[in-house]
Amino acid sequence: MPMMPDDVVLLDAAGRPNGRAPRAHVHDHATPLHLAFSCYVFDSQGRVLLTRRSLAKRTWPGVWTNSFCGHPRPGEEPRAAVVRHAASELALVLDDLELVLPRFRYCATDASGVVENEVCPVWFATTRRAPDPDPAEVAELRWVTPQELGRAVDAAPWALSPWMVEQVLQLGDLVEDDTTTSPSDLVGMVG
Repeated sequence: MPMMPDDVVLLDAAGRPNGRAPRAHVHDHATPLHLAFSCYVFDSQGRVLLTRRSLAKRTWPGVWTNSFCGHPRPGEEPRAAVVRHAASELALVLDDLELVLPRFRYCATDASGVVENEVCPVWFATTRRAPDPDPAEVAELRWVTPQELGRAVDAAPWALSPWMVEQVLQLGDLVEDDTTTSPSDLVGMVG
């Protein structure tokens, strides 16, 4: 089976697909708007998996972030892209995949000047398997409660990926007062 090109979907200012480009050449000092995704994986105890990006990553090396992120390939269904990345980066099989922030968008520049400029829908998923991270993608991982994640975002946002900080804050804005800890209730973790 031939390998699919590792292209990303380029987007116009309104977030509509308008081309493609090799992923390896997209992230630079003038990154065009493109499609991505973020996923938060929960275990049976309601804990969320955080990962520390590999030191070999081109953007935000060594930074703690959500469970995993990636880019759908042109023509790839978003759900299939999330499942593909979970398997390749963490050797995880996902259950109960749910889109929670369909229109999340951000732009951020890392210390080296590389820009992330993405429409990045956010997904929640559960798993019953232990992760086995690809060391080229993940340096470390930790399972934390949603409350611990919320406290980390409040106390040290500078130590976390900027997209995760923004996502957690937006998830917290979705509800006024929620004290439960199931995956769908991550939205109540900040505040």
